[in-house]
Amino acid sequence: MTLTIIHQEVPPDAPPDERDVLDEAAAVRAALEAAGHAVRVVPCGLNLHAMVCHPAVRDADVVFNLVESLAGSGRLIHLAPAALESVGVVFTGNSSEAQFATSGKLLAKRLLRAAALPTADWVEAQDPATPELSRADWIVKSVWEHASVGLDDASVLRGVTAAAAQAVAAGRGCGWFAERYIDGREFNVGLIAGADGAVRTLPPAELIFVDYPPNKPRIIGYAAKWDETAFECAHTVRRFVDRVAEAALCARLEGLARDCWRVFGLSGYARVDFRVDADGQAWILEVNANPCLAPDAGFAAALDAAGIEYGAAVCGLAEEARRRGARGGAAAAGPVVRGRPGEASAPALRFRCDVLPDDAEAVRRIVTSTGFFHAEEVGVARELVEERLAKGEPSGYFFVFAERDGAVVGYSCFGPVPCTRSSYDLYWIAVDPAVQGGGVGRILLRETEAEVRRRGGTRLYAETSGRPQYAATRAFYERTGFDQAEVLADFYDVGDARVTYCKVLASCFPSS
Repeated sequence: MTLTIIHQEVPPDAPPDERDVLDEAAAVRAALEAAGHAVRVVPCGLNLHAMVCHPAVRDADVVFNLVESLAGSGRLIHLAPAALESVGVVFTGNSSEAQFATSGKLLAKRLLRAAALPTADWVEAQDPATPELSRADWIVKSVWEHASVGLDDASVLRGVTAAAAQAVAAGRGCGWFAERYIDGREFNVGLIAGADGAVRTLPPAELIFVDYPPNKPRIIGYAAKWDETAFECAHTVRRFVDRVAEAALCARLEGLARDCWRVFGLSGYARVDFRVDADGQAWILEVNANPCLAPDAGFAAALDAAGIEYGAAVCGLAEEARRRGARGGAAAAGPVVRGRPGEASAPALRFRCDVLPDDAEAVRRIVTSTGFFHAEEVGVARELVEERLAKGEPSGYFFVFAERDGAVVGYSCFGPVPCTRSSYDLYWIAVDPAVQGGGVGRILLRETEAEVRRRGGTRLYAETSGRPQYAATRAFYERTGFDQAEVLADFYDVGDARVTYCKVLASCFPSS
């Protein structure tokens, strides 16, 4: 196979984050040549017409895209793949749409929020007005630049209002914003497409802040990545999570990373960065659709931890792109924005929270069809709908209905726990057996969690039976980030325990 590597032009005086692509390109070239491929390298600048017309690009079987910026600007990262797409050149990694959606952090956060994936609150520098929220910690970031450009200790603002954080971001220009600072553990999860095109998650890595002074922000700033003489660089260490000791955490991070892969329509390879707060809630920081493949970078370390040889992974990415091109696409289609779910597996799903008269019968039908509930329980499920129709929101019962082709195929019912500040009970979540197995339950739960958050809820509780018949239900909660909170033996009947699960949806911030 004839391959051509493209990377951004690197001027002699470029900063270290820009020069790093030269080491990356050299390593990728060596891996491809060791496998017997003919490889050429073409630097890419703003003259994209010259790049796509270059004989090495035009005649390549596959172009290996390592372009991370153009003319020193990260906001132009999507232009190189867009130019390749315009002339039908097959290339590795992600489409121009996916690159654009993930590289612009504000757009990425909006897409994450629309898909009900956890991302911290934020304020934009150019927002016309920002409500005065309670004081909190914020971090000021560049909208477009990655590699921690512009990120240092001064970027973390302690105990300020949203308006104050917004003012600091605005002071840096329109390309900056402020995000709620999550003080906790930092992780990243790599993803790579296999030979069959299915995505595989790599072992989660944690960045450990060793011997940081108490008041020093624990962040992966520019110095930690690029200044070998800095304290941060010497005292920030990568380790891979113990999959046995922290199995639930690994499952949660990997599940969210896969969700990002689907929501943004990713292909080839990517990396998702997380923070996990003191309550165990995982928050998505960024989605990197073009992570560095240098041998000393985190993605290569994750490959090694997974037992995947570096050269085999590099050649696999080229082969995956070639097969994808043979199927008629130079790259994936980009972010999935059909409907609200943000899932490619169920593009026809639509969600609503208003309750209609016909919903009582739809709920009875769905709950009955599952075969899990006796007649009395089915009656209760229907009565909750009828009470909501009669009393409205004062009933304390709220619903999310999932529809496909105009028919209700699943629903959830939830409400606030009396005498608590922000806890909610998930009373019911049920999916028509005819559509089970397609991810509808997971998407419905995600929509429900988003609605609970919108109402100020921070914890969601779910109860189920300990009987063997409910093993799949318990497994569903555990896969979707719930932790087992308590087991009450013989609660429903002798030998039938009540198992209560809890999921932390957001940290509780003080009101003043």
